[in-house]
Amino acid sequence: MHLSGKTILVTGATGEIGSAISRALAAEGARVLVHYGRNQAAADALAAELGHGALTIDADLADPAAPTQLWAKAEATGPIYALVNNAGIRSEVSVTDPLADWHAVWQREMQINLTAAVDLTKAAILHFREEGGGRILNIASRAGQRGYSANALPYGVSKAGLINLTKSIARSFGGEGILCSAIAPGWVETRMAEEFIAQHGADAALSEIPIRQMATLKELGELAAFALRPSQRSLNGAVLDVNGASYTR
Repeated sequence: MHLSGKTILVTGATGEIGSAISRALAAEGARVLVHYGRNQAAADALAAELGHGALTIDADLADPAAPTQLWAKAEATGPIYALVNNAGIRSEVSVTDPLADWHAVWQREMQINLTAAVDLTKAAILHFREEGGGRILNIASRAGQRGYSANALPYGVSKAGLINLTKSIARSFGGEGILCSAIAPGWVETRMAEEFIAQHGADAALSEIPIRQMATLKELGELAAFALRPSQRSLNGAVLDVNGASYTR
């Protein structure tokens, strides 16, 4: 129970990856603050499953004011040990689309995937300073390291920004006991992956992965919990690749 008694805010906790992370944290004793955007029923069910005093907090991260309000609600429940910036979306837009549509997709994607995490991180740093330290874990993506497809450029760019944020926070605030790391998954066994395989075939997703296997949700959850253990201080600044060697650096 490495995280026993520690409160951790997980954004986008009702999604498949967020739920897996939340379950793994609770399995190590953490009290999880379950953030959700719209699906209150799913959030309530997850909190009840997690136990350890888990609570739900709603916030629409597409609203620029919401991240700061979310942190204030979380902080009101007591000292926070860690923030997991997991919430994210993937939208499609083409360079041939009208400029107004292009701008709208870029603005929303950057707000939810990056700017919301930036604002939450700002609030977390100020809180952690008062608490003598704390942890931030960013859920990035392989897309932020090697580039991404032409029809979803905003996603890759937002995740690249999240990776740079991770390194910058680690270097800038590690001396204050505020540690930051990231996980960068490739393909993960989610419903979105299943739909892609159903449409394009398994080879379209697995041919570039030497182990011919996507990462599992359990793998991601276990790694997140491990990275947030108090003993793992030297992971500060690390970006942990979970892609089966489909991208190496």
